[in-house]
Amino acid sequence: MLCADFDPAQDHGQVAWRMHDGVPVVEIINNWRCASFEETYRSPLVGARVRHALLTLRPDVLHVHNLLNLSFDLPAFAKELGIPVVATLHDYTLVCASGGQRVHESEQHVCVDIDTDRCARCFTESPFYDSTTFGSLVNGGWSGRLISKAAVRARRMFPVLTVRAAQVARRAGRLPVTKSDLDACMAAARQLFGSVDLFVAPSPSLARDFVRFGLPTERLRVSDYGMPQWPAMNGRAVGQPLRIGLVGTLVWHKGAHVLVDALRTLQAHSYRATIFGSTDTFPAFAAEVQAKAAGLPIVFAGAFAPEQAATIYRDIDVLVVPSLWPENSPLVIHEAFQAGVAVVGARTGGIPDLIEDNISGLLFETGSAEDLARRLRELIEHPARVTALAARAPRVKTMEQDAAEWEDAYAEVIGRRVPLQV
Repeated sequence: MLCADFDPAQDHGQVAWRMHDGVPVVEIINNWRCASFEETYRSPLVGARVRHALLTLRPDVLHVHNLLNLSFDLPAFAKELGIPVVATLHDYTLVCASGGQRVHESEQHVCVDIDTDRCARCFTESPFYDSTTFGSLVNGGWSGRLISKAAVRARRMFPVLTVRAAQVARRAGRLPVTKSDLDACMAAARQLFGSVDLFVAPSPSLARDFVRFGLPTERLRVSDYGMPQWPAMNGRAVGQPLRIGLVGTLVWHKGAHVLVDALRTLQAHSYRATIFGSTDTFPAFAAEVQAKAAGLPIVFAGAFAPEQAATIYRDIDVLVVPSLWPENSPLVIHEAFQAGVAVVGARTGGIPDLIEDNISGLLFETGSAEDLARRLRELIEHPARVTALAARAPRVKTMEQDAAEWEDAYAEVIGRRVPLQV
């Protein structure tokens, strides 16, 4: 496994070869010490480390999941070595430099199309641009460890001050970012499309978008995620308030504030809501949502360990997925289907690919607290619908089925590999 990490406590470009649960891992430290915007996605130093790893490992096939912190040149390096390449499209990091969600958060704008002029503004307002500033200030050693620990502590204790400090750092930043820089990044992404033998999109929606952005259809197929199987859960208690849950990161584009605004219009005795997600990851936004929820029957339950995922749904009748960004194929919806929990989701991205409205769940207009409240009110007033929707949920693909499909895909691309000429 080849991966990268941002860790100012270590030297930029440092490589660690280690084991994780019996899996060999090559980890490259990328602290975003960038002389140009191009180096955020194609760093010469990180690229050299990536190429050395490929030369050393010589895998039969390279399976790319994300190139963030690595290099857009990784697939081309593999092709030079005669290594076939497959890639899973989990999000939009190949065409969205600010994290892959296609949202301009400061302007609360969802990007239907890629406007590189907007992208340039968005990137300089993002945490990734902050990383280029922070990464240029420290470079490993004991001072890097002290500064990085202090930064983490400050973010947790004084989120507003930390945001202001980041804004000052941006204004002092020396890395220029222009529309032409983002145009070049998009061109690099389209060039990368030609170095990958097979792309797999977990949802039809994401596949359609990448075709719009220039990915050839002949290199693309749709296949959803496989999931570990869970035992059936208990049904909801009749006559009790509707138990509403949200599971996910507390960040603007996940839409927790939309749910809270919707719940504020419902009768407080008719529901109980639990929001699962760390309040430390994006503390300023989490504090804003908690303030909105004051006085309502809403509990912020924090994060949970992965092994607890199958159990938290026991206390939920309805999962709400109020995402604002074009989600791929949300894992929480698959989890809810398995747990026998009804789903109410925003009509965006791959969510409608999973939910057939009024059959296997309910859909509402993205970003509309009023429409979400209307759909939740339907379930409160007609509780039998909760059980009926859950019962009609589609079957979730197993991990074993998914693994077999990938084995076939690996065999396919290896079979048509052109031998390396020496």
